Amino acid sequence: MKAADVMTTNVVVASPEAPIREIAHEMWDRRISAVPVVDDEDHVLGVVSEGDLVRRAELGTDRRSWWLDLVSSERSLAGDYIKTHGRTARDVMTKPAITIAESADLGEIARLLESKRIKRVPIVRDRRLVGIVSRADIMRALIAVEPSWGRRQADDATVRNEVIAELARLPFAIGAHANIIVDKEAVHVWGHVDSPEQRRAILLAAENKASGRNVVDHLIELRIPGYA
Repeated sequence: MKAADVMTTNVVVASPEAPIREIAHEMWDRRISAVPVVDDEDHVLGVVSEGDLVRRAELGTDRRSWWLDLVSSERSLAGDYIKTHGRTARDVMTKPAITIAESADLGEIARLLESKRIKRVPIVRDRRLVGIVSRADIMRALIAVEPSWGRRQADDATVRNEVIAELARLPFAIGAHANIIVDKEAVHVWGHVDSPEQRRAILLAAENKASGRNVVDHLIELRIPGYA
């Protein structure tokens, strides 16, 4: 599934010269937590989020810890002043904008949101804004998609090969020396593990490749003497 399949296309945007009070009103009225800032050609210049509006001189929330002022450069202090006292989107937006192409798959988007610790990402085509994908959009996709592991599709030999291949690529499963036996009703997992977490992860990997069959746990947990 790609960004183009789940993105919101009716995106609320702001111009660089939009007053921040106007942006705050728009975010409140639309119940959104961020607004992309675009130029006349819909190129994304930055994003104004709730986090960008938290520290404001008007609210008395602009003051930083005194020790931060001591260790900050003049450039950093000037930039902070612009952020807390600026009147337009250009002054307060987070930039450069983090964007991703509409052809990106959801896995790539999820990794980007996690690594950058952001809640949404503008989607672009030829550098122009065409939509936005938020964490909520990914959740909606999860609800909508039908899991392939819930359907009976493959024969026993195919399922066995897929489970073995899946375990072979997982570092935590290699030491388990798991053996897989598949019949019409179940996938039987044999081997040994060192922890409950390793057991659950191996069984989960088997469940995801079981093609609707039950997974039967024959794993034996081996505990090293002297360790909990």
